[in-house]
Amino acid sequence: QLQLVESGGGSVQAGGSLRLSCAASGFNFDYYWIGWFRQAPGKEREGVSCISRSLGSRGSGSTRYADSVKGRFTISRDNAQKMVYLQMNSLKPEDTAVYYCAALYVDGWSACSVSGPYTYWGEGTQVTVSS
Repeated sequence: QLQLVESGGGSVQAGGSLRLSCAASGFNFDYYWIGWFRQAPGKEREGVSCISRSLGSRGSGSTRYADSVKGRFTISRDNAQKMVYLQMNSLKPEDTAVYYCAALYVDGWSACSVSGPYTYWGEGTQVTVSS
C-alpha cells in the first residue's frame, strides 16, 4: 500500500528554519516525482516545490520551486531511504500552512511540475511562523 508520511512541522519565529521530511513506502520510489504543497486557512492549496525522478541510492533529480519560496527552500531526495526533504530557511509568517507531500509515477525523465497533478498524498504537517 502506497503511503506518504510527513513530519518536521512546528512553530518557529520569522527568520527561522524548519526541515520537513516525507517518508515513502509501498511503491518504487525512484520512478516518482515528489512534490510539496501547502494550504493556508481560507486559501487554495498551492505547489511549493518538486523533485524529478532519479535512479540510484543517491540520485538527486531536477528541482523546481514556486517563486514565493525560491532561494529560501531546498528540496532533496534520498532514494535509498525513500525520503524527501524540504529545508525551509528565512521563514515568513505567510509560509504558515499545512504542508503536504505528494507523489506521481512518471514514465520518463521530464522535469517535474510544481503544480501537479499528483496522484498520492500524505496527511500533512502544520507549519506556523510567528512574526
